[in-house]
Amino acid sequence: MSDDIPVEKKFETLVKITRASHFAWREAALRCCPGVDPQKLVNEMWEITGAQTAQSYIKHLNPSEEIAEQVGASIVWSSRCMGEDASLEPGEKPGEYFVKHDGCPWHRWHADLGLLPEDRPGCDRWFQAIFRTINEKLGTKLRFETLSALPDGGDCCLRRIWEEK
Repeated sequence: MSDDIPVEKKFETLVKITRASHFAWREAALRCCPGVDPQKLVNEMWEITGAQTAQSYIKHLNPSEEIAEQVGASIVWSSRCMGEDASLEPGEKPGEYFVKHDGCPWHRWHADLGLLPEDRPGCDRWFQAIFRTINEKLGTKLRFETLSALPDGGDCCLRRIWEEK
C-alpha cells in the first residue's frame, strides 16, 4: 500500500469508519446486554455525545456575542466536518436562527440498516444535551425545536434555535 493517499480521501474514509463503528458498537452493546431497549441505549449514547460536544463548543463561545448564532454555527461546522450538508440561516426575528441539514449520512445509514426509527430521536437527544449543557454552564436559555426531519419524510432536517431573554 502506498502512503501517498490524499489527506481528503483519508479523512473521508475515517469519517465512514467512525460512523460504521457507531453501528458496530450498537450491535455489540445489544448482544452483550440482552433485553436492553435499543432506543434507550442509543438515546443514552447521543445524550453523552451531546454533553461532550457542548463542552467543546463552550470553549469557543464568546459570551458577549449572540450565543444562539455561535452555537448554530458550531453545529453546522461540526456537521460539515462529518460529511453532512448543513447550513445556518438567520430567521425573521432577531436572535432566531435555523440549522438546516439538506443531506445527512447518518440518515442514509439508519435507512440502509433498517434503523430509521432511531434516527430523529437520536439527533433530537443530541441537540437537547448540547443546549442543556450550554445553558447549565453559561446560565443561558437556549432553545431549539425540530420543524422538519428527513426520517419523518421531510425534504431536510430543520431546527429553529433561539435564546429566550
